[in-house]
Formats: sequence, structure tokens, C-alpha cells
Amino acid sequence: MRNKMNGLGCFFFAGLLAAACGANREHTIVISNPLNQEREELVSIPYGEFVTAFSVDSVFRVIDVATGEEVAYQLETQGADTPQQVLLQVSVPASGELSLAVEAEAPVALQPKAYARYVPERYDDFAWENDVVAFRMYGKALEGRPDDAQGLDLWSKRTTDLVIDKWYAHGDYHTDHGEGMDYYSVGQTLGAGDIAPYVNGSIDYGKHYRTYEILDNGPLRTTFKLGYEPWQVNGKTVSVSKVYSLDAGSQLNKVEVTYSIEGGGTLPAAIGVARRAVEGEILNEQDRGILGYWEPEQGDYGITGVGVVLAEGGFESYEALPTQYIAVLTASDGQPITYFNGGTWNKAGRITSANAWFDYVKVFKERQASPLKAEIK
Repeated sequence: MRNKMNGLGCFFFAGLLAAACGANREHTIVISNPLNQEREELVSIPYGEFVTAFSVDSVFRVIDVATGEEVAYQLETQGADTPQQVLLQVSVPASGELSLAVEAEAPVALQPKAYARYVPERYDDFAWENDVVAFRMYGKALEGRPDDAQGLDLWSKRTTDLVIDKWYAHGDYHTDHGEGMDYYSVGQTLGAGDIAPYVNGSIDYGKHYRTYEILDNGPLRTTFKLGYEPWQVNGKTVSVSKVYSLDAGSQLNKVEVTYSIEGGGTLPAAIGVARRAVEGEILNEQDRGILGYWEPEQGDYGITGVGVVLAEGGFESYEALPTQYIAVLTASDGQPITYFNGGTWNKAGRITSANAWFDYVKVFKERQASPLKAEIK
């Protein structure tokens, strides 16, 4: 496995209004919000444009012109040897704008809000998290064991601290010690929104991931690529790669899935979420590419919400199978499928009802269609 980790990110906030006085005022960054809703998200600016405009490279502060407060940022490499984008964590009012200045001084570094790593001590897991949720994919060493499972696992958090290393170290993450727990059951399903070929009414899971490459690892966004060995699907050799990206504050991952199909062509694929024996609540907006599930309460553990959102367009069909709900689409050889998956936990206190969760995934779709706009002026 190859682990390419780039420590070029930095993030920070807090500052004094007076600190803004030394900023470069020849240019400003203007972030505009096309939607009538307040938004706190990451927005990107090409690194080359940023450096040219502000005459800085890797050491600088970004300042909110109105308040003088520092703004969190990360230099995103996307797996390259040099930065490709400047990621800014901004809060923009509904239908409003935010003006930022840049100062050639070192920022105040704080703790990361996004993190991913390979976990060889737990059967080759690959785990990642941000400040609100955590996930894992299962690895080769788990195959064939009685506790083997297939899809995306979801860890429930009620702390903004990063917990992966701590939870794996003590090993008792199926018990809530005040920070959350892993009580989500994946089993022989796609879990919290994984994808697999769907041929003749059957999901063909293939094997667990075989390779990983960490492209960026916080502090505001973690991005990595998982590779899978080829397998036979309906008489053709098929392989797949998945690029996952998780931003600070987001309940949902961005996933870019690319299938390679022997001889070209297409294959049907299903994105699914595990279904519980007791009925929960379902949001099925097939034409908009939205699938949401508010699970039944699991005793003292609480309630998990799971969601899937296509970046563009809708699903071709929807099916309620005995153990999972699936949304079906067509995968084409070499053509990426981009979608978002993830979940929430009512005991975290942020999203505590089916209506609130379904609103979250629907608004998430709207925001993908109308992203924040960043301009250097």
C-alpha cells in the first residue's frame, strides 16, 4: 500500500480587528452566496491565482475584513507535490457576501478537523473522520472471518474532537464512553451508502479494498483513494477505484467512483443503505437523486440517519430489498460517478428528527447545484 501524506495544511481562527490593518489591501477575496440561506462551508481558490494576487506562498493569514477575525484555511495538494487549491472555511450570510484580506504573517495553528489513516492493527481497516462523524472501510484481513462485513461503516460521534486513534487504541468503541460509539450494523449490505454492481437482481460486492493513497490529510479536508482488485461481474472483468473526500463540519462524504469494464460498455450499479428489521422513515426522491433513511431507535443507542445524494441528476430506479434500500444507476467504463454519502446520530444533538435529517440532505443537494463563489478582486 502507498501512503502519500501531505502536511501542507494549516488552519486557524481568532484574531483582533487591529490585526487586519497590516493586510494586503491591493486585492481582496469576495465570497458570494447565491442561496437564501446562511452557509458554513469550504470554498476553494486556485493556488496559482492566490499566490499571484497576494505575493505569498505557504505562510499567510486570511482575515475577515468586517470583523478582523482570522479565517481557517488549508493548502490542498490533491496528491501533487505542490499546493493546487487554497481551501477557506467560511460562513456567508443568506444571499450575501464575505470579504477577506490576506496578510503575510504566520497564522495561529489549531487542531485538525479532518483526518484519515490505514489501521493495520484492526484487520486492515481504513478509517476517517471530521469533527462531527467518522467512517471506515473494511480491509483484506477481515475477509473470511465470522465478523466480516461489506459496505461503509458509520461511527456515531458527539464530540468535535478527533477520536479514531483513541478509539482504536482502547478497542472498546462499541461502548459509549461519552464521545460516541460504533453501533451501526453493516453486515452483508452496502452499509451507509457504498456502491457495487447490481446484476440480475443481485449485488456483487467483490472483495475489500486492496490499496490506499492519502492525497490530503486535514486540517479541514481529508481526501484518499481506495483501489480494488479486479473480479468477474456477469462474464466481464471489472475493477473500481473510489476517491473519498470529507470536509470539516459535513455529515456527508464526497465520493468519486470509477469502474473499469473489460471491453468497455456499461454495468448497472446500486448505491445502498442497510435496512433494519423494524421500519424507520424513508426519503425517496429518485428523480432528484436523493435517498434518506431515519432508522428505528436502537434501544439505548439512539437513532442513526443515513443519506445518499447524487451530485447531478437522479437515480434510474429504487428498490426496497429485505436487508437494504438501493438506488440504481448505470456505470460506464472509465466515467466517474460522483455522489455523497454519510449519516448523523440523534444523540449528537445537531440533527434529532427524521424531518431535520431529510431537510439536511435536500439542502445539501441544493448547495451542490449552487456553490459558493470565490473571486479575487
